[in-house]
Amino acid sequence: MNVYDFDNTIYRGDSTVDLVLWCVRKRPQCIKTLPRTAVYGILYGLRIKDKLTFKKTLYRLFAAIPDMERVTDEFVQAHLHKIKPWYKEQQKEDDVVISASPEFEIARFCKAIGIRHVMASRVDLHTGEYDGINCHGEEKVRRFREVFKDAKIDEFYSDSYSDTPLAELAERAYLVKGDKRLPW
Repeated sequence: MNVYDFDNTIYRGDSTVDLVLWCVRKRPQCIKTLPRTAVYGILYGLRIKDKLTFKKTLYRLFAAIPDMERVTDEFVQAHLHKIKPWYKEQQKEDDVVISASPEFEIARFCKAIGIRHVMASRVDLHTGEYDGINCHGEEKVRRFREVFKDAKIDEFYSDSYSDTPLAELAERAYLVKGDKRLPW
C-alpha cells in the first residue's frame, strides 16, 4: 500500500486555495466573508492566532454558497488537470490519500481519479465547521491506524516534513518537490 499527501504532492498547488479562489470567482457573494478572513490571516502570519483558527475562519465562506456541492463538483472537474502525471503513472488500486484539506473536496478528487481510500479534515461543506480534529501531523497517523490498524505502508509521499510521523511508518518515504521525488 502506498500513502500520499494531496496538496503539493499529487496535486500541483494547494487545492483548498484553488477552491477558495474558484468560489470567489463563481459565487462572489462569498466575498463578504473575506475581510474577517484577511484579519485572521494577518494574525496567523504574526503567530498571534494558530493555523486551525485561521482555517476555521476561512471556511466560513462555504456557508455563503447555497449550492456548495455543485460548486465543488465543478471545481474538481475543472482542476483534474492539476493531478501530477507521475502519480497517474504509478497509481495502484490500494493507494491511500491522507490530507489536511477538507474531506468533501479531497474525496471528490480521489473519486474522480479512482482512489478509494481517503482521509482528510472533516469539514461541513454547508457551514464550514470542523467535525473533529484537523488531519495534520500525528493526527494523520491516528486516522491511518484507526482504519488500517497495523497495515504496512510500502511508500509514502509528501511535500512537507510535518508529515514525518507518517513517513516514519513507511518502508520508503519521499519528499515531493514539484515533480521530483527525493528520499526523505
